[in-house]
Amino acid sequence: MNTEQPLALLGGLTPSQFMKRHWQKKPLLVRNAIPAFVPCVGRADLVALACEEGVESRLIVHSPNGWKMKHGPFTKRSLPPFSQKKWTFLVQGVDLHHDGVHALLQQFRFVPDARLDDVMISYATDGGGVGPHFDSYDVFLLQAHGQRRWRIGRNKDLTLQTGVPLKILKNFEAEDEFVLNPGDMLYLPPKYAHDGVAEGECMTWSIGFRAPQEGELARELLLGLADEAFDGLGNALYRDPKQVAVSSPAAIPPSLAGFARQVVDKALTNPQLLDSLLGEYLTEPKAHVWFESVEAVADLSGGVQLDRGTKMMYDDRHVFINGESFKVGRRDALVLRQLADVRCLTGQEFKTLSADAKESLVDWAASGWLQAK
Repeated sequence: MNTEQPLALLGGLTPSQFMKRHWQKKPLLVRNAIPAFVPCVGRADLVALACEEGVESRLIVHSPNGWKMKHGPFTKRSLPPFSQKKWTFLVQGVDLHHDGVHALLQQFRFVPDARLDDVMISYATDGGGVGPHFDSYDVFLLQAHGQRRWRIGRNKDLTLQTGVPLKILKNFEAEDEFVLNPGDMLYLPPKYAHDGVAEGECMTWSIGFRAPQEGELARELLLGLADEAFDGLGNALYRDPKQVAVSSPAAIPPSLAGFARQVVDKALTNPQLLDSLLGEYLTEPKAHVWFESVEAVADLSGGVQLDRGTKMMYDDRHVFINGESFKVGRRDALVLRQLADVRCLTGQEFKTLSADAKESLVDWAASGWLQAK
């Protein structure tokens, strides 16, 4: 992607300008971000997805008795009538199930794939919404159908209401207000409070991003280090030939504590191992994502394309795909990075790969991670 090309998607800003001025800093309202936008997913399509096993969905109803939330999958009969006001249902990860939504997500790849998450689509009847809240991640809110009124504000008080099934702000104060029409889009940085209410029937597409938490990331990396350390650090035993007789036998010897620190330091001194574990963590598919394996792989010589659900990234030394890491030679690395960036290879590009790399792609195709073009 040319990061210096002005985009209607960003209100005429280049991706570089947007990232410098707005990303994680301040909101951006873009009128006609996608001019004459016609959604490729309608209400019936969304209902069908919400009824499927393995698709994350939620139903939220706001009534005089308060807020109610249910998790899918649903049946069509379990949804309220569309004539009823103040309800909404949300379907997560629609890009994994629809080519058109997946294609739209690619327009936002001026942000690293390591941060890009998914497209959630919400349908709402008149007055429907999820209440004033904040997200811990960046989000683009693209209006797909109908109108939605957004009120936003930089709330310092992030206290939540108690006794409700949603994370609704107790003291929401709006600073700005916008009505979005189809094709309009609103970007909000993390923890920017917002409240969207449907004006008539509407659908909103939320392009969301992820930001690993310190504790979560540390746990995953340390678990990986523990597995590697068990196999790779050796069997050296602690030795204490200079240990003296003690009168306080329950005290842990300082030399043993030092030995423990040395073991951990040794496990942490391999930067390539940490890089590899990070790439595997970032490309690990979500729990509800699965791939259809094939017994007979089609001829890949005409080119390949990644499956919608495949996550593929790289660093200076590795290529990562769906939670696995590979070291590749320089020539192969250039082509496989191209596959990760563009999500497809031409037949000519495929032919330049080494025999080992071609064999890996055949294995990936057999696992359903990519297909012949």
